[in-house]
Amino acid sequence: MKIIVLLKRVPDTEAKILINQEGDGIREDGVKFIINTYDEYGIEEGLRLKEKLGGDSKVTVVCAGPEESTEVIRTALAMGADDAVHICDPALTKPNPFTIAEVLAKAISEEGFDIIFCGKQGIDDDMAQTQSILAEKLDIPQVNNATVFELADDLSKVLLNRRIEGGDEKVETSLPVIISCEKGLNDPRYASLPGIMKAKKKEIRGKNLADLGFNEVPSSGKSRILKWLPMPKGGECKMVEAEETVDTVKELARLLREEAKVV
Repeated sequence: MKIIVLLKRVPDTEAKILINQEGDGIREDGVKFIINTYDEYGIEEGLRLKEKLGGDSKVTVVCAGPEESTEVIRTALAMGADDAVHICDPALTKPNPFTIAEVLAKAISEEGFDIIFCGKQGIDDDMAQTQSILAEKLDIPQVNNATVFELADDLSKVLLNRRIEGGDEKVETSLPVIISCEKGLNDPRYASLPGIMKAKKKEIRGKNLADLGFNEVPSSGKSRILKWLPMPKGGECKMVEAEETVDTVKELARLLREEAKVV
């Protein structure tokens, strides 16, 4: 079985993020980057499936990102993935879900696949769009926010639980399929020292837009990001203190009426 896992390079959740001077991205100097957290669940599920099936089953990581993405790709290989495809092109400096889905679809089609795992969303932009656009491009079913995954004994279909508001939904679908992974699906493994050493020798096939048959950057759809803005600073906090509760309430009411002007 051919298992594809999509990978995204994102800033560490503990990194201090600053908008660049142009307002079209973040300042990357001094920022540590990691594998998108939700993608780790996809890697783990792909590896578990490979280990269960054995034989010629294979896990291939596919990542569209800058040259620096090699570091997180190697981490996925150290976890146990067999090889990787790295789509890197200077024209993809400011990609969006439509463009990324287009190039991923071409690369994945060339690789061949039975199941595609990915994170439910990127923890950097929280768009959660790429997998749905990709499913449309590949003309295959998709199941989002999976928390339970099971492959039928005859390998013809998958049974899943997906998280929805107020509970879980049970889903059954045929292969091939793309599955976005939610927290709780599994506990991702850490890369072992032997795994790290083996990862150095595993193949990463680099491809640019021309290699994938594109003469120009694929369409970005009908939407585009105009500008990135920092979150507005919160207002000042004023403490209301008085010896008696009734006096505290009176003072609070006065402040809401005269200063905040909300009553």
